[in-house]
Amino acid sequence: MLRCVRADGSSTWQKQESRHAPFFALHDLTHFAVESTLGFQHGFFGLIAEGWDVEDTTGQGARGALPKEAVEVEQIVGLLDAERASATPMTAEEFNGYATHQITQQDLLRVRARRGELFEQWSSLPPGATLELKF
Repeated sequence: MLRCVRADGSSTWQKQESRHAPFFALHDLTHFAVESTLGFQHGFFGLIAEGWDVEDTTGQGARGALPKEAVEVEQIVGLLDAERASATPMTAEEFNGYATHQITQQDLLRVRARRGELFEQWSSLPPGATLELKF
């Protein structure tokens, strides 16, 4: 389950079906790595911090369409998810052929390193434990 607690104490959460839970845990950690490493303020976690509920971040909720930056972040995260699934790293040039937000090879290396740290923290947790991250 993903539970996000905002600075004001309010929260939003989402529980994934058990068959999709492994994908979404890594997908959400990838969001965190991208947003925190590249300084995005209006991606998934930025929107949550602004008061959006998890279900609104699909662009189909009460808040309507996603801001441009959130769409850019989703593209980057989607490419990193595809890269992870194929086990074939892309160069920044290949990456930038698909994404609207252009990143450098150094940015890509920093995001992958942070994501690797987060994945390691997540996989080392005992069942029922919590990984707490501050955005």
